[in-house]
Amino acid sequence: MDYHEHDPARPTTGSRRRFIKLLAGSVSCAAVLPARTLAAAQNEPASRRLVFHHLHTGETLAAKYWHDGGYDRAVLADVNRVLRDFRTGDVHVIDQGLLDILHRVQRELGVDAAFHVIGGYRSPHTNAMLRARSGGVAKHSLHMEGRAIDVRIPGVKTRLLREVAADLRLGGVGYYRASDFVHLDTGRPRTW
Repeated sequence: MDYHEHDPARPTTGSRRRFIKLLAGSVSCAAVLPARTLAAAQNEPASRRLVFHHLHTGETLAAKYWHDGGYDRAVLADVNRVLRDFRTGDVHVIDQGLLDILHRVQRELGVDAAFHVIGGYRSPHTNAMLRARSGGVAKHSLHMEGRAIDVRIPGVKTRLLREVAADLRLGGVGYYRASDFVHLDTGRPRTW
């Protein structure tokens, strides 16, 4: 079955036709869409690509995860595998929104370097083990939902990475200066 049939973000044929009629009518596209939205659409790249280098497994993945107007399910499966819990080998679905945050941060920084991954998905077992060792691990960590990642970018100060991500207000941003990484997640915008 075509995965588009169950995608609630895609308009139905009827609503798509109504939208086209609206645009074709006397109302111009510029009046319907704010100028900022039009500018963002014009600046949006035709594809989204990320490179991951997992520091614990040594694996590297160049992932063109979004192209031709949609997410590439085969590439997303590769991302899930690379960002697995490296301690247990458990694989979990990684939130596509997290990938989009990483892509946006990279664009804002103007770099194309690989993200060095400290941690991606965390199984409940791993999270409990880390929580027992450190008070800084959340009991209900978004890592356990595939909605968080800990990264750095070679050549970019983690402080700058944190500032850019925090300014975007797309999710949670944690700065771990002593360990030299930044936590990014798809939760509510917040910093620590």
